Amino acid sequence: MKKTNVLKLVLSALLMGVGYALPFLTGQVPQIGSMLLPLHLPALLCGFLCGWPWGLAVGLALPLTRSLLFGMPPLVPTALAMSVEMAVYGAAAGWLYARLPQKPWRAYAALGVAMLLGRAAWGLASWVLYAALMPSGFALNAFWAGAFAQAWPGMVLQAVLVPAVVLALERARLMPLKG
Repeated sequence: MKKTNVLKLVLSALLMGVGYALPFLTGQVPQIGSMLLPLHLPALLCGFLCGWPWGLAVGLALPLTRSLLFGMPPLVPTALAMSVEMAVYGAAAGWLYARLPQKPWRAYAALGVAMLLGRAAWGLASWVLYAALMPSGFALNAFWAGAFAQAWPGMVLQAVLVPAVVLALERARLMPLKG
């Protein structure tokens, strides 16, 4: 039990480090970063690899700590809304993956549902934050643009990369961590 928890802690810390580093690859052009969603990959992978509590913790902490350490994403409202979104990503991916039947499609199903729930959580968090901070609020067209229209390249990247990594680790029998 202790060995598994230590492994989950180490993998979570590694994925936090990856989350700190990935945005530097797209940092020179912020529009590319907001399209490819580099912070989302580690939270999703953490949910799959370490389980929902660890995915939730990494998803919640990563945008906030990255904002405090590097100034990006901006803390209010971006990092706050992203932390809610990514916490839902990591938690939903890990929870669903552990409970779906052990079939090849489960990684895709868990990822798809996690992505939709995370996007909805981001929209709700943004709506609350913008309502509190700005008189104009957060309109439905802003949700659509931020959640889907501008982010579709990152969503495609997630849909290709995350299940490929999970399935490769399953085939190599390197997915021992549950729950």
